[in-house]
Amino acid sequence: MKRSIVFFLTAVALVSTSALLTLDASDSERAQFYHHGVEGTLYRDVLGGLPDTINSLFYGSGKCSGCHGVDPNNLASIAGQTFPMEPMPEGWDVNVVDDWRSSIMANSTKDPFWRAKVRHEVLTNPSHAAGLEDKCTSCHAPVGHFAAHHDGAEYYSLLEALTDSLALDGVNCAVCHQQDADGIGTRFSGEMTFVEDTIFGPYGGGKDEYPVQYQPMQDFIGFYPMFGQHMTQSESCAACHSLITNSVTLEGEYTGETVIEQATYHEWVNSVYESGPEQQECQGCHMPQIDDPVGIASGYAWLQPRSPFSLHYFVGANTHMLRMLRNNVDSLDLSATEAQFDSTIDRTLKMLQEQSLTLSAELILDNGAPRVSVELLNQAGHKFPSGYPARRAWVELEVRGDNGDLLFHSGAWDPETGHIVGQENVDWEPHHDVITDDSDVVIYELVLGDVNGDVTTVLERAHDHLKDNRLTPRGFTSDHAVYDTTAIVGSALSDPNFNLDSLGAEGTGGDHIQFLLPEGWQENASLTVECNVWYQSLPPKWVAPTLAIQGDSLIDGFRQLYAEFAPTPERIASQSFTTEIQGTETASNTLSQLQAWPNPSSDGMVMVQSSEATAIGDYQLYDLQGRTIEKGTSPSHKLRIALPKAGLYILKTEAGEPLSLIRQ
Repeated sequence: MKRSIVFFLTAVALVSTSALLTLDASDSERAQFYHHGVEGTLYRDVLGGLPDTINSLFYGSGKCSGCHGVDPNNLASIAGQTFPMEPMPEGWDVNVVDDWRSSIMANSTKDPFWRAKVRHEVLTNPSHAAGLEDKCTSCHAPVGHFAAHHDGAEYYSLLEALTDSLALDGVNCAVCHQQDADGIGTRFSGEMTFVEDTIFGPYGGGKDEYPVQYQPMQDFIGFYPMFGQHMTQSESCAACHSLITNSVTLEGEYTGETVIEQATYHEWVNSVYESGPEQQECQGCHMPQIDDPVGIASGYAWLQPRSPFSLHYFVGANTHMLRMLRNNVDSLDLSATEAQFDSTIDRTLKMLQEQSLTLSAELILDNGAPRVSVELLNQAGHKFPSGYPARRAWVELEVRGDNGDLLFHSGAWDPETGHIVGQENVDWEPHHDVITDDSDVVIYELVLGDVNGDVTTVLERAHDHLKDNRLTPRGFTSDHAVYDTTAIVGSALSDPNFNLDSLGAEGTGGDHIQFLLPEGWQENASLTVECNVWYQSLPPKWVAPTLAIQGDSLIDGFRQLYAEFAPTPERIASQSFTTEIQGTETASNTLSQLQAWPNPSSDGMVMVQSSEATAIGDYQLYDLQGRTIEKGTSPSHKLRIALPKAGLYILKTEAGEPLSLIRQ
């Protein structure tokens, strides 16, 4: 059924209602916008603040809530329902609208950081404003964006999105459930197509399954419900969760090249979860299923409950933004309550702490010299962290002595600012396999570089990846067809244990780090070790260039919200223990009788010398997995060794005790 609906412009006064919700509309052409805000205050109150209107492609979520929200009769949307349905007033309400409304998906257009970042990009390259805003609204304001293009618009602006009650509905029900199955998994960067007047769902596909009852939806909203296998497949997420951008110079000239901004979908494709015995779709984690039967529409007690049922949590990892939204429900005009945001925050923390990674740490003595060996294994179905390139995770290691005195602390962070201590003025930290100084930090992140090779947070200026050592998913390999989209970049490539097992085979999804503790440990010292892994979605260094812009209402509004509380990271894994160090003499990482320099070495070349000028004789060089890297005989008291990759090595000789050698 083709629909043609004409919408009228509302008062331009809406453009300046709030510093947090508006744009400076200095250009007259940007003052032309759609607005579908015709629903009355009373009607919006009944719908919980959700729009009930319609444009040329989509209904607002308020229309969906009539059948898929809270059922006042306590029949539908309650887990464990029977057939025929019976009232369950004390049952678990799993209605999709209320679970969705406090997600980042539902609030994608109202996200204050997204709004400010779009303005940052536009103000950096004003001549690209139309294209930048059009691209950004395709995933963050798709209800308005795709309807405008359906109506013949060349571009859809941020101003239009912020003054369109349907666009403000975020990634709503219709955007997912009207997505065309044809071509999904092959279109990215916000390229989507939709089927008019059709709603796809996961039910009714099996020959013995209760058939789709299309009459209620057709009678109520004129849409035809039908089975769509793609609703349960990761491909339905691909269009917005792999993003390729066009690169420009610092002067704003297009280079003709592209850069991967984020590629969560492709990371999943290059994993053990894409197919095979461990196959798992994105929905399996982000929309967890329950087996309890659920009546999926209210007002129709004769419908048979469906099972399994996907909870519409859309849980991710961005607790910082969720807290910002929760603390500003009224000023941002959000439809979710603080309690609903709290539920989503709790689910997000659970995913971060239980489904992101595993951590193990142990203290090892190398001939009296202590080191802490830390192993991380990625549990996610994509890189960790993944998504927007600001996100990072890092390892904190703290070692204290007998009296609680601090002996070593790498990865400490400042609770007042959210900065990693010592990193405030560092452009970016390289990947580390071995830490010899607590000023060095193991940080897993994607770092974007401009055409000059300098770090940039302006996405359009991104030209290369300077670093990508984010933990890969299990099964990730460099010979996969999509590796060019998901590549490891930087010194992690030469790390002998980054995504590699002891035989050098790819796909572990893990990393080992060795922390070499300072020299001079005393006999019978007691060491207390605490190891934490932290996750941060909006690091202050990433946000700073945006906040440096003054006088823009959206950036000023975000600055106010960001200043309300520091970007506190989430602790997602932790391990602590106390160990007695037994020894007969002072420990040293440079062992007696043999000397080595430089050690650590930046290029891998190390000179080894016997302190007593005796011949070194037979020698063998091992890596930490016990593999022989080199062996031979030196008649001299000097030996030049080439360490092939970054890491810790053990040299055994006739002339002295084993010696630890390090290539950074």
